[in-house]
Amino acid sequence: MRTDLKHMRYFIVMGEEQHFARAAERLHMDQSALSKAMKDLEDDLRVSLFERSTRSTRLTYAGKVFMDECRRVMNVVQQARTTAQAAAQGFRGHLRIAISDALAQPRMTELFTLCRSEDPEVEIRLFEMPVGQLVRALQQDEVDAGFTLLHEPGEGYTAEPLWHDEVAVAMPARHPLFGRKRVKLTDAVQYPLILAHPELCQGGYAYVDAMLEKLPPDSGQPMIAEHVSGHESMLMMIGAGYGVGFAIESQIAHFQRDDVVVRPMESGLPPVTTYVLRGVNEPSEPLAKFMERARRIGGLQESERSFGPAPDAPPDAAQD
Repeated sequence: MRTDLKHMRYFIVMGEEQHFARAAERLHMDQSALSKAMKDLEDDLRVSLFERSTRSTRLTYAGKVFMDECRRVMNVVQQARTTAQAAAQGFRGHLRIAISDALAQPRMTELFTLCRSEDPEVEIRLFEMPVGQLVRALQQDEVDAGFTLLHEPGEGYTAEPLWHDEVAVAMPARHPLFGRKRVKLTDAVQYPLILAHPELCQGGYAYVDAMLEKLPPDSGQPMIAEHVSGHESMLMMIGAGYGVGFAIESQIAHFQRDDVVVRPMESGLPPVTTYVLRGVNEPSEPLAKFMERARRIGGLQESERSFGPAPDAPPDAAQD
């Protein structure tokens, strides 16, 4: 037997589950047939891919290495399929763009509108995912670039700042802070907080966490009422009176609700920076043009842009 795509697909599922019954169920096949397929694969490769016992089935080191290679091969095959399908529909290229941290900023709308106007023959596919998944997707060539609020260090990709935004506080209508033109952070934290989820919206959570750490000691310990996965959930909780929340001012202004008001924060707070992450290899022509448009819309000077991993990001930031 020569190792083929079918056996690679079986092995990936088996490696993820590390349990023959669960893997067979996912693959809609008989467990004995899956067991034989894995044995044939090991015989063909002349290596042991699994450590088997009566209680568990685990990947060997060779199995883990082979898993990475199988995923790379399957990604290449999927990309070939996507390219062929896009070509059949009249496109002359495609981009896989990931969105993290529940980003839906006006500048991003402007960017994708510009791409559609200037390069309509390039298909853009969008994927929403947490930052940790975005990092792995870049490393495994599953996406071409991704947007996040987290300046993420790591191998195989770079992080580049695109634009800065101001932070604002959202509060229930008729809130005691309603009359303020600008809200001080020390005043906002006197009320229960609705914050971004530390895993699902890691970039937003990291920004607010850093902001709260700089509070004066006499401000008291902020009370966290809830962690939410996105702006819709946050605004629902705020509108119901459960607390206040922080968000990008330009983005939150587009969520118009009668039961929520938005006020800018005090001056002096650091801006919220949106980054684009991409692979370190020479970009394809569609990706190079996409990056050029993103920089054009971002408007940062050359000296403000950083190419490469950030040395000051938290070391465990990629965990989700």
